[in-house]
Amino acid sequence: MRLNADRLAAQLQHILAPAYLISGDEPLLVSEAAASIRDAARARGFSERELHTVERSFDWNGLANASDNLSLFADKRIVELRLPTGKPGKEGSAVIAGLAERPVDDRLLLVITGKLDRSAAAAKWAKAIEKNGVVVQVWPIDRQRLPQWIRLRMQKLDLKASADAVQLLADRVEGNLLAAQQEIDKLALLHRDGVIDAEAVAHSVADSSHYDVFQLVDAADLGDAARSLKILHGLRAEGVEPVLVLWALAREIRTLASIASKIRNGAPENTVLNQVGVWERRKPVIRGALSRHTMDSLHRALMTAAETDFVIKGLEPGRPWNALEALVAELAGVGVLRRAV
Repeated sequence: MRLNADRLAAQLQHILAPAYLISGDEPLLVSEAAASIRDAARARGFSERELHTVERSFDWNGLANASDNLSLFADKRIVELRLPTGKPGKEGSAVIAGLAERPVDDRLLLVITGKLDRSAAAAKWAKAIEKNGVVVQVWPIDRQRLPQWIRLRMQKLDLKASADAVQLLADRVEGNLLAAQQEIDKLALLHRDGVIDAEAVAHSVADSSHYDVFQLVDAADLGDAARSLKILHGLRAEGVEPVLVLWALAREIRTLASIASKIRNGAPENTVLNQVGVWERRKPVIRGALSRHTMDSLHRALMTAAETDFVIKGLEPGRPWNALEALVAELAGVGVLRRAV
């Protein structure tokens, strides 16, 4: 069975599966999903918890033997496996699959990992848990859903926040849900009356936004130049290397040019998007970018990317981050910004 994280609580009220896999890159939501499973297990008599973190030279045989060594008088136990890479290897895959395929009443298998790529999600061990237990997929809270997520979290703490306060908090903590929850908790402590306005947020909340290059690409594809440049400046402040930013932008422009070319030659748009591996969630983003760009504008953007590469390598005069600003603006469809030399 596969579940989104927001459906996990309802599932746990009815049944506790013998095995769970939690996968995702949002630490707060992954941690909360794991905690809800542990709580449900404890309520059903699972009083012991064994925690294993997979590192190099991990003893898979020891895990298998210990997990299967259950006596008549043993307490029910949670066997929790932290799998940072999502790739247990051949031996580990066989052990995890074996535990999932041989469920016993007094053992709960809980595997926690980061976001799984397609090959890892299709691996034997992951499929064994999906067949015999539950795979919980934790998705990030995107920018559009973040204000509602914040509002619901505030309501749980009896906070009454204005729309401006919620939006300001969302802007300050975008991409960092852990910081968002910490700031909500702090606001609850500071404002006993539960009334939160934008001024209260401005005084209390630090700018804890955390961005990555993929958010930058999506913002530019959506034509949001102001947000794109804000993310770009945030990446610079976080010490991200310009070459990494250029890689993400150039790859996106090449992908858009390839899609546009195939569509112009008569291929159905949705077929092309599927062929190049565009996820369903990103299709509206890609379509938005294609609606603003022509083949000529994408070719110009590729030339700008090449020029930016020369600037980053010191082969042309200019400042790398200013060159990246121009490239971001061009992808967002607002033209080329003048570079400072």
